[in-house]
Amino acid sequence: MIESFQALNPALQALLAGIFTWGMTALGAAAVFLRQEIDRKVLDWMLGFAGGVMIAASFWSLLLPSIEMSSGSGLPEWIPAAAGFLAGGLFLRGIGMTLPHLHPGRPSGETEGPTTSWHRLTLLILAVTIHNIPEGLAVGVAFGALAAGHETASLAAAFALALGIGIQNFPEGMAVSIPLRREGFTQMKSFWYGQLSGVVEPVAALIGAVAVIFAAPILPYALAFAAGAMIFVVVEDVVPESQMHGNADLATMGALVGFVVMMVLDVGLG
Repeated sequence: MIESFQALNPALQALLAGIFTWGMTALGAAAVFLRQEIDRKVLDWMLGFAGGVMIAASFWSLLLPSIEMSSGSGLPEWIPAAAGFLAGGLFLRGIGMTLPHLHPGRPSGETEGPTTSWHRLTLLILAVTIHNIPEGLAVGVAFGALAAGHETASLAAAFALALGIGIQNFPEGMAVSIPLRREGFTQMKSFWYGQLSGVVEPVAALIGAVAVIFAAPILPYALAFAAGAMIFVVVEDVVPESQMHGNADLATMGALVGFVVMMVLDVGLG
């Protein structure tokens, strides 16, 4: 089975990896069929864990390879990483300013982006969907890098990144579906909207892979771009949400564990 996967085009590998991370979001959202409520401490720990995974993935799987790939390019090694990183954050900021959305756990009066009359549910789903774009891009760029044949790119490293993002997508699915159930939605609707937030990941993964396959010179910038976008999400959304209910220490410990898990996956498998 592994040999069959290795024989696939990197773009198709990225799409399948994106489907896996989406599936993990759906699996987390399916928790709504087992219970209508989850202890806030558990959820905050999970959110902290997700943030830790994203921070570690941003460095070990994206920024560090970006710097290594820039060696011998004629530019200082830090320029592609710095430029791509800032561009990724600005990209997410631009989407946030253009598209109305509401971060989970926030009152309706704190909707970000243009003024709108859209339903609270739509705004919540849009916020999590925006959150998932950089994760899909990161997976796509990692698999697309295989086509460039760079010595720092490996299938094991791409697998490790997809696995890490998939693991942290599980609590994200729960963080959408269970609050919706609490607000009165049926179990099926809560699950449907919870998993829907992850649909963007296979699409973003395919776009990221195709971009670097057909424009190999942008690879260091693309890796850093995905890292910047993920760090933007962590700082703006994941960390504040995990620490706004009085469980800051617990969420911080979750972040430390998440960072170590992703680091071990990347260094151990990559």
